[in-house]
Amino acid sequence: MRAFKRWLDRSLTAQAVLVFLLGLGISALLRRDDHPVLWVIQSAIYTGIAIAFVAVRRRRISRAVGTDAGGIEELNRKIRHREVPRDPEERATMRRLVAEQLGQMERGGRWLPYWLGFMGLVALGLVVLGAFTDSLIFPIVFAVAVAGFCYGVLRTRRRALRLLRDMRSALRNQNERVA
Repeated sequence: MRAFKRWLDRSLTAQAVLVFLLGLGISALLRRDDHPVLWVIQSAIYTGIAIAFVAVRRRRISRAVGTDAGGIEELNRKIRHREVPRDPEERATMRRLVAEQLGQMERGGRWLPYWLGFMGLVALGLVVLGAFTDSLIFPIVFAVAVAGFCYGVLRTRRRALRLLRDMRSALRNQNERVA
């Protein structure tokens, strides 16, 4: 499983295949009456859009950090495992990557309360509509799913911030020891 996750992290083709298969499955579930060729076409369109976003994001981060996409994935793996590189050049690259990712998360954090509020309003609105139509099962299940999803987003964000801040302080401590 570890090798599969590493392959999925590094390979844009693997990500494209995964997105295509997920899109195909979701299209087949939601549009059972359509022809299977339409499922494939829709999945290919979704895959193209998703991979374009991923490729642009990878290119922008690799330019900001000064390394290739494979190097970024390796540095992200080291951040997840709390490994501080010994090579000074690699430490400098990791320092730029950590600063870039922390900056992105802090900029995105300004919009997080609005996003969470919007998700809560959608769930609450669906529950109110369900109460008026005497059909509460789906709206309540949807509200619980939205609450679980929002909790997962907050938990993942908190963990990522903690990892990045810990790595930033570890890089500073390593830099002070060398100097």
